[in-house]
Formats: sequence, C-alpha cells, structure tokens
Amino acid sequence: MKRFVIAIFLCSTFLAAISQNNERLISIIPQTVSLTTGTGNFALTNASQIEISTTNADAKRVADSLSKKLSFATGYDIPVKNVQAFSNTAGAIQLSLSTDATIGKEGYKLNVAPELVSITANTPAGLFYGVQTFYQLLPKEIESKEAVKNISWIAPACSITDYPRFEWRGLMFDVSRHFFTKNEVKQFIDDMVRYKYNLLHLHLTDDEGWRIEIKGLPKLTEVGAWNVKKVGYFGTFPVPSPNEPRTYGGFYTHDDIKELVQYAKDKFVNILPEIDVPGHSLAAIAAYPELSCSGGVKNHGVSSGESIKDWTKHEALVDDNLCPSNEKVYEFLDKVITQVAQLFPFEYIHMGGDECFKTFWEQSDAIKALMKKEGLKNMEEVQSYFEKRVEKIVESKGKKFMGWDEILEGGLAPDAAVMSWRGMKGGIQAAKMKHEVIMSPTDFAYIDYMQGDPIVEPHIYATLRLSKAYQFEPVPEGVDAKYIKGGQANLWTEQVFNLRHAQYMVWPRGFAIAESLWSQKEKKNWNDFFSRVEKHFERFDVAEIKYAPSVYDPVFNVSRTADKQIKIELGTEVEGLDIYYSFDNTFPDRFYPKYTKPLIFPKEAVMLKVITYKGKEPVGRMIYMPIEELQKRADKKP
Repeated sequence: MKRFVIAIFLCSTFLAAISQNNERLISIIPQTVSLTTGTGNFALTNASQIEISTTNADAKRVADSLSKKLSFATGYDIPVKNVQAFSNTAGAIQLSLSTDATIGKEGYKLNVAPELVSITANTPAGLFYGVQTFYQLLPKEIESKEAVKNISWIAPACSITDYPRFEWRGLMFDVSRHFFTKNEVKQFIDDMVRYKYNLLHLHLTDDEGWRIEIKGLPKLTEVGAWNVKKVGYFGTFPVPSPNEPRTYGGFYTHDDIKELVQYAKDKFVNILPEIDVPGHSLAAIAAYPELSCSGGVKNHGVSSGESIKDWTKHEALVDDNLCPSNEKVYEFLDKVITQVAQLFPFEYIHMGGDECFKTFWEQSDAIKALMKKEGLKNMEEVQSYFEKRVEKIVESKGKKFMGWDEILEGGLAPDAAVMSWRGMKGGIQAAKMKHEVIMSPTDFAYIDYMQGDPIVEPHIYATLRLSKAYQFEPVPEGVDAKYIKGGQANLWTEQVFNLRHAQYMVWPRGFAIAESLWSQKEKKNWNDFFSRVEKHFERFDVAEIKYAPSVYDPVFNVSRTADKQIKIELGTEVEGLDIYYSFDNTFPDRFYPKYTKPLIFPKEAVMLKVITYKGKEPVGRMIYMPIEELQKRADKKP
C-alpha cells in the first residue's frame, strides 16, 4: 500500500511538472480570457486531417486556410473533410459552430488534447480567431515560407476560452503620404489578423496624394496621385522645381478597391475609408484649384514633402483647405462620397477634419459672407458648418459619419462618431455628449513615433516606447464604456517609405495595442507581456516580418553636474539587461566595463558607445553617442 501511495505521488508530481512545462511553452498575444494547461501534447502528423461539421462557406474558408498553412510549413498533406459527426481520429483538428452566449460573436473555445484539437465558435470569425491562437501554440517554424524537416509539430495540451473586450480593434495605414500597392496592403492585412485586429483604416487622401479613382473626376488621379520623389526628412524638402518629374505615387482603381475589400472580408476585417477634408486636401486642390477659397491663384501642386504649414504659428503657407462657402465643394464631395460608399460596405466613412489651418479662410471675402449669412461667430463654427453639411451627404448614402476630434470644435454634427487623437480629452467630451468614440491618442497609439533613442531611430518629432504603448486603456475613468467602441493604432507614413519599414514601425507596438483592445484589462501585466513578445520576435524571424528591437536599447538621461561636467544615467525599458560601454572609440561587448552608476564624460573623449546584453547574448544595437549630442541634451531646458 505504501508503494502504491508513493507511485501515485510520483505520477501526480510528474504530471504537474508536465503541466507547468506546457504553461511555459504557451506565449499567446493577445492574452486570452482563460487558459488551463493540461498534460501531454497534440502532434500533427502526415495522417492528420481537419474536420468541419458545418457547410457554412466562411467557416469552410477558415478550414481551407488552416489546411494550407499547416501543409505548407510541415510538408504534410492535411486535408479538410466535411463531416456530419466527428470521427475522433487521432491527430484530427475539429472545427464547429455552436450557440454559446458566453463567448459572443467573435469568441471561441479551443481545446488541445493529446488525441485531437477542437475549436468551437458562434461565428466563422470566432473560428478564425481560434485558428490564429492555435498557430501560436505550434512551434515557431509553422511561420516558415518553406517546408521544415526534422521537427516535432506539437502543441501543448490546454483549454482556452477567449473573446474580445472591444468590437473595434483597428490599425490605420496611411497610403497617401507614400503609396503602397494593392499587394502590400494585403500583406499588411495578413500581418494584422495574426493578432486579431478586425479594422483597417485606410487614409486615402492627403496633401501628398489622392489614392482612389473617382469616375467623373479624372484629375484626382491624373494629377493628384503623383508628386516628386524625395528622400530624407519629410517637411524639410525644397519646393520641387517645375521640371522635376511628378512620377512618384499611384492610386487604386475601383477594381483594386473591390479586391482589397473582399480580401479583408475573407479575413474578417472591415476597411474604413478616409477622405480627409476640409484640410489636408492639397492633392485634390492641385487637381481642381477652384475647390479652394484662394481659387488656385498660386497652384502649388501636390506636396512632395516640403513644408506647407508653419506649425509654431499655426498658419498655412499654402492653401490646402476646401472652401466651405463654395457650393461646388459640396457637389464635388457628393460625387466622391457616392462612389466611396458604393465601394466600401463598412457602415462608417471617415471624413478627416483634423489640422485645418484657417489662414486662407480668414482672408476670404466669400467666407466672411458665409459667416454673416449663417450667423457664424468664428472659424471653428465655419468648420462646424462644413462638417454638418458633409455629415448629411454621408448619411444620404446610408453611411455613418466619422471624423477626428477637431470636429468637436464649433459644435459637433448631430450623429457624428469621433476618433480621438489629441489625447483622450476629445473622446471623453464626445462620449459625455453620447456620441460613439474610437480612442486613438497620440500618447499611446501613434506608431509612426520613434520607438527608442533618436540617435538610432528614423527621425520624427516624438517618441512612443513599447512600454508606454502597453499602458493604453481605451476607457477613461468617469466615462460610460458603452460609448467607447474601441481603439486603434495609427501609422502615418511621412517617414515610412516602404512596407519593410512599415512593419518595423508597427511591431512590436502592434502587439501592445492588440492586447489592450482584445484582452481583459485586469489580465494585463508588462513583464508577462514582454516575455511573450520575445517569443513572437522569434516567430517573426521565421516569418521574415521586420520588427523594431528598440525595446532592448538603453534609455539615456543626460544632465550636468554642479561643475558643468556631462553626467549620463543609463536605464533599460525591460528587466534583466546589462549595459556595457566604452569612451575610447572601440566597440564594447560583455568584457568591457558594465554600467553600474552614472557616468561622467571624460574631458578628452569624443564618443560614448553602449550595448545591452541578456546574459552572454547581445540583444541591443550598438549605439554611438557623440559628445555634441550629449552636450545638446545636457543643455536642453526641461
């Protein structure tokens, strides 16, 4: 009897150890609602098959995509079989639709047992998200673009119940500042759905380009879609000379848009189109100068990244605003919105409304006459007049009107939804007025910002580190959560010239925003999150998706001592890193001095070099910090 008790104890200890090991193997982003680890592993083999118990076409497409990905990476032929009853064959993956009120329309239940895997959901979208989670349980090599040999395709046993916190989980992709092809947009969609994003906000028009064909207005794409290619820092380029070729850009035809909409729909993503008016409209005005209040007397042409606004004085240097007093503007917008509404089935159309510098309105006699006629007291009310008229056009097409939070100024259109970008304040105000709100604040969700130290990051005017992005909480205190539909991260592309760099800017901050929008608030934990992020870096390496390693780079705090020497304090964004440094123009590694206390820059030195290690492995980039940069930071006023 004693031996039997000991055997039972040893067996239970062994099973507990296996369960704990499975827990360590699981690194899911975004975090699930509940997860219970089991014992053992499920193994994919060349005898595995996918069984689906519904004839729903969308569910069948999910099964087919699962089969394709699994077969591609493993080299096995993993077929899809429609069944009336599951066979319970070892190695099977079972997909089924159910009616389970606890998981809602996008939730799922995933059970991984040594014999088989089952995914159940109320809708095909839920099945799709369950499949994305299942991929994350498999070895990272499942992301390979070619078959991987000599590997065990196992997933740890576990039971997961999961559903999203918010219905609106978005990424904004600015395809206006730099044009991205139809296939690049598809790849952007492929990347975002891995992490259960369901909304792609396409910023289709701006000063640098008009990216959508509008039949009957050919100059929008003949003229408005093209500028002069420039590289360097956006906003610092000289005005192009008349003989420089305007051949950089592109646009989407109606057929392109239909193809993108269908591609997104097949992955349970809605596309929100944005036509940014009345400001940011230089591409449209270059095509049709009569749409501006200045009438195109000095037709500047589509911006190529030169400065067209004085941001310190909040003044426009070039007229990039549509003219609210011109009835032809509303005729123009009616034609544009009619076609946009027909092309995009999503219920909202975003009409911009941001950063409308009113310099040229203030100089316009026509605007003054409009103000007198309509009893408008200031330029904010002029914009409000414009927004309310545009809302009526949008609603006449059967769509809902949305704009950036500036549309609150001067009075909000009656049924407008507000996307709050200048912090949370606009969203709070709109929610208290009982309007729908999407939270997209610069301080947490602007992923065009630098991710680390400006000395190594592509230059832009602000920084947003991964740890700060992870603090994003879409529902502010004191606000009724029912008016907060969700949130999104915004990728503006003034300094994003290609898709590889777009990936660098989105990931890993896209992980952080995904978790803030999908996972339950109380589940969030930074240290746990980053441990999972590191596993997903490995998966991205296999998938050949670019990401930023900035989170590993040291954080610099530079000041002066009482005797005016330069003092450098170094920190790290994540725990467990060591920093090594040199002042002697050589390249530090882990055998160099380790940072343990603030450094005083030696008089004769010209350069500080630093690098971070995790144990014996370098993880950060070698950062070169010249004396000139340190002096500038030390003397910068707080």
